[in-house]
Amino acid sequence: MEEKKLINIVNDLVKQPNESEWVEFKLNYHSAEEIGERISAVANGACLHNQPFGYLIFGIEDKTHKVVGTTFKAKVAKKGGEDLESWLINRLEPKIDFRIHQFEYEKDKLLSLFCIPSAENRPVSFLHIPYIRVSSYTRKLGDFSEKEGKIWRKSPTKPLENLIAKHNVTLSDIISLLNTQTYFDLLKLPYPNTQDAVIEKFITEKFIKRNRDLYDITKLGALLLAKNLEEFEEIGRKAVRVIVYKGKNKVETIREQIGKRGYAIGFDGLIEWINGQLPANEEIGRAFRKETRMYPEIAIRELVANALIHQDFNEKGFPMIEIFSDRIEISNPGLPLITPQRFIDEYISRNEKLADVLRRFGMCEEKGSGIDKVIFYNEMYQLPAVDFIISEKRTRITMFSYKELNSLDKKDKVRACYQHACLRYVSNDIMTNQSLRERFQIEEQNSAIASRIIKETIVEGLIKDDDPNSNSRKYKKYIPFWA
Repeated sequence: MEEKKLINIVNDLVKQPNESEWVEFKLNYHSAEEIGERISAVANGACLHNQPFGYLIFGIEDKTHKVVGTTFKAKVAKKGGEDLESWLINRLEPKIDFRIHQFEYEKDKLLSLFCIPSAENRPVSFLHIPYIRVSSYTRKLGDFSEKEGKIWRKSPTKPLENLIAKHNVTLSDIISLLNTQTYFDLLKLPYPNTQDAVIEKFITEKFIKRNRDLYDITKLGALLLAKNLEEFEEIGRKAVRVIVYKGKNKVETIREQIGKRGYAIGFDGLIEWINGQLPANEEIGRAFRKETRMYPEIAIRELVANALIHQDFNEKGFPMIEIFSDRIEISNPGLPLITPQRFIDEYISRNEKLADVLRRFGMCEEKGSGIDKVIFYNEMYQLPAVDFIISEKRTRITMFSYKELNSLDKKDKVRACYQHACLRYVSNDIMTNQSLRERFQIEEQNSAIASRIIKETIVEGLIKDDDPNSNSRKYKKYIPFWA
């Protein structure tokens, strides 16, 4: 793995508020046995949290997450005359393919990083004992029967196109259950002259599979093209729900809408219905007329598509859009595969085929170019920064209605500054005091306000000087911490 990518991984992990069941920081080497126990615990923790990998990193303080370096050179370390890596592999069961990386994070700051694959089908044991991390401690997994049971019950995730939503259907059943016409309309293709040609196209797309003389409809096909999701029992529970509340809390519901159609055929109607519930602001910043809607439709469209694509279908729950008087919250079941701070420049999807079809249908952007568009239009509308919240089993993105700069708290300003720096960077540009003033509509004579926000964002470790050796305060440029 290239060194730059390893440094980016470390930068992501140290930004987490705490160590977790799948991430552990250590300063220096204590014993080979301790490392074996940690590898077992991290692999099992990654499985429980739906992470493809866990990490054990030497050279980082566990309390402060400060990168200080280590004297432990894991790649060349020995245990009783045997290479440490070989010694560990021979005592792990199953023999998972963990990797050791040894590199300089900065000058004179050596790190040793263990990249540990998630446990699959069964817990990973060290010397016949499986471990788990609980808070900041490594404990025997056997003391936590519920966690151990979840690992044993957890089967490898199969893609939607390989899972069946309805077995043994006829050709006429397929035409009755799936909206075949919409598929061709969305791709701007002529509808075939024969049903056999339609079936062949759907087989190619993996919406259906042949099953002797009959067919099976895959979960991918049902999710995208079902005329009525309730016809597919399990898939029906993944219908999108939109709830409109009165005021800023959930005390009183005004109306609720539950989607009935597949994601692809119901998407435009869903977006239209959502926008119909959103109020129009009398004034949004200085550049917008009174009839402007509170939120940019293109951003809403992208966030809803992301919620559909990135949900974890192994988790209970459904995509949900909740509309309040001062914000709109869009959430989906499951945790993201990357840290929210990298949403703008990284892309990993657990439902790649679903994403591919929705992109071809024109319902979302190409890989990695969706969140930057959300932030771009959010800034254009002079809205507070978008907030990404990760709870135990859900990912939620919140867009807020317009607020004056003086009404924003420190966290709002820092988040906006970081997102602005990210947006400039992925747009092949760099943030400056001037660009941040334009983002917040700060007059030039008040540039000290922007300078203070930039300083606070640097203190939080979210941005850094593009050229630390430059002494010019006026022309300083800033980039994201990961750049």
